[in-house]
Amino acid sequence: MTKVKKEKVAAVEDAAAAGGGNGRSYQELVANMNAIAQPLATRKLSKKLYKCVKKATKLKNIRRGVKEVQKFIGKGEKGIVLLAGDTLPIEVYCHLPVMCEDRNLPYAYIPSKLDLGASAGSKRPTCVIMIKPHENYQEAYDECLEEVTNMPRLL
Repeated sequence: MTKVKKEKVAAVEDAAAAGGGNGRSYQELVANMNAIAQPLATRKLSKKLYKCVKKATKLKNIRRGVKEVQKFIGKGEKGIVLLAGDTLPIEVYCHLPVMCEDRNLPYAYIPSKLDLGASAGSKRPTCVIMIKPHENYQEAYDECLEEVTNMPRLL
């Protein structure tokens, strides 16, 4: 490893240890959201959803990506659908909320696709994730499900 690369790695590790993540606050992330990103999860709910995604990832119980999530929504699979609100162009995934509403699936928008991908254990940003229920994290899943279903929807 070169000296420059070692310095960059050390700087990234220092930022992660300080809890900086990508260095942007919730308000900054919300400022970069799409116009269609409603209902938006609150900061507290976002953290709960990220934790639930991490637990589901350990058991390989998530669906990741527009193509995979769309396929399994069409097949009738149940779960919570999380959409990243900063995805551009919005045409990539603007049909998914309609599919979720037709099948009575709960869905919510999360401010950052980087954070959504990181919570799923991926280095790549992810714009859509479906969390499937499982008995190992059922309590966290039910809590998230209740909060997402009670979020106000726009007509």
